[in-house]
Amino acid sequence: MAPTAISKEPRFPQLTMEQLKDSQKSLGEQIMKVSSVGLAGPYNPMLRSPVFGQKMFDLLYYLRWQTSLPLKLNEFAILIIGRQWRSQVEWYAHGPLALKAGLAPEIVADLKANKRPANMPPEEEVVYDFVTELTTKHQVSDATFARAKTLLGEQQVVDLTAVSGTYVTVAMLIAMAEEGVPPGKEPPFKPGEP
Repeated sequence: MAPTAISKEPRFPQLTMEQLKDSQKSLGEQIMKVSSVGLAGPYNPMLRSPVFGQKMFDLLYYLRWQTSLPLKLNEFAILIIGRQWRSQVEWYAHGPLALKAGLAPEIVADLKANKRPANMPPEEEVVYDFVTELTTKHQVSDATFARAKTLLGEQQVVDLTAVSGTYVTVAMLIAMAEEGVPPGKEPPFKPGEP
């Protein structure tokens, strides 16, 4: 994504809790309890459509804290989508969470460098292959599906698909709104990097 001109007005000025209307306040309070970027990132545009925002927040809540996928694999799927979209905010928020969940730093570094990570354990390898096939080929091969179903089980395959698609939506919201990392923080992807 091309850097935004310094003088350009934000597409959606950053909302504060004090600016929220009654229809936005409950969602804003829920966001503040869980968000590492406050009301920024995808939440800033989501708050402009509070009914959608609440339903999306509820889905994100399930996909972050109640999913059947182990946290490490869930965060890996989010990072794969964040990398495909070169989403600064997704990577900024979920890179540290993936490491904290136990994803190896080498896996994260390879993915960030836009390389297929080396030395992945079987569950991570199937997550990478499944998400990558689904998002780039718009289908999953029988072989990859069979591996995923064997290693993860049916519910985890469904949840993996849902987290992947949902974080494409998050990446789209961030890109459309031209949301960046919090002020004063370094964007994960530098200009000129793949």
